[in-house]
Amino acid sequence: MKFGEKVLAARREMRISRQALADMTGLSLRTIAYYELENKLPKQRASVEALAKALHIEPDVLLDENAEFVIRAGEAYGKQGAREAQKLVGQIRSLYAGGTLSEKDMDAMMLAIQDAYWIAKKKRMGKTEAGSDIHD
Repeated sequence: MKFGEKVLAARREMRISRQALADMTGLSLRTIAYYELENKLPKQRASVEALAKALHIEPDVLLDENAEFVIRAGEAYGKQGAREAQKLVGQIRSLYAGGTLSEKDMDAMMLAIQDAYWIAKKKRMGKTEAGSDIHD
């Protein structure tokens, strides 16, 4: 189940309107609808935490590790970082769709690729900021 579907299901289970959830979280009605209808992730972890608190669930229930990765990439590197992370997750999922990799192995692989992403980004940012190559 995707992020927006989880928010919608939890909100319906609580029997509250989108407006009520917006009021409880400090997010706009339009933002709540965007998450639910478009299955878009928040740009900030704080929005996830506000939604989770209002819905009386843990933030990790709303997010899987891949969604958390996309949000963190967006927080660290802006819209472009979030787009890159989302694309990476999609490519990896499609690469192994219908394969024989166990769920546990798939999760381990995704985490390893996410770690590689962070290392590559830090190295690239180091080059940009320092103006020289980073050598290990």
